[in-house]
Amino acid sequence: MIENIHWLGHASFKITGEKIIYIDPYKINDGAQKADIILITHDHYDHFSAPDMGKILQVNTVVIGPGDVVRKNTTHDARKMDADDTLKVGDIIIQAVPAYNIAKNFHPKGHSWNGYVITVGGVRIYHAGDTDFIPEMKVIKADIALLPIGGTYTMTAREAAQAANTLKPKIAIPMHYDTIIGTQSDAKRFKELCECEVVILKKEEG
Repeated sequence: MIENIHWLGHASFKITGEKIIYIDPYKINDGAQKADIILITHDHYDHFSAPDMGKILQVNTVVIGPGDVVRKNTTHDARKMDADDTLKVGDIIIQAVPAYNIAKNFHPKGHSWNGYVITVGGVRIYHAGDTDFIPEMKVIKADIALLPIGGTYTMTAREAAQAANTLKPKIAIPMHYDTIIGTQSDAKRFKELCECEVVILKKEEG
């Protein structure tokens, strides 16, 4: 399954397979592969980018996000998900989970923003969204965990490794670095501190 996960930089991913799934598409190229499903974690510009979404939307694209995202997306099939909601699109199962900061105010818990657990072909892929290491992670079950490591707005590499060591996925993948905040050194530090397998993906063109 790891070969179907494509890191597009920052917190943006494309998951390929029977359906094309984008998560937080940002800095997407013209002519990019069209989306069947777009998941948006929250409404900050580097996660909910209308111009980038416009490059991958098609008639039947399903857009999923928290309430403030759905209210701003009125031209397509937009579906609101709150934490602990589950939605099925074809054979894809999507669960929304909490994502928030604990000791900083960039992503307040009260905004009800999301991470997602996406089950594709029986594999559970957790995209944590912009978050700290929060108590709710202790009950999330994931085969592959996509975790922010850049610090300032999200977890640091050390905190993300603590999260990974709690989640115990088969594979952890660092994200939210090398664009606005965070460096390749953070990704390497994350890998050193994790007790599970870590795959540092090469950034691909969207």
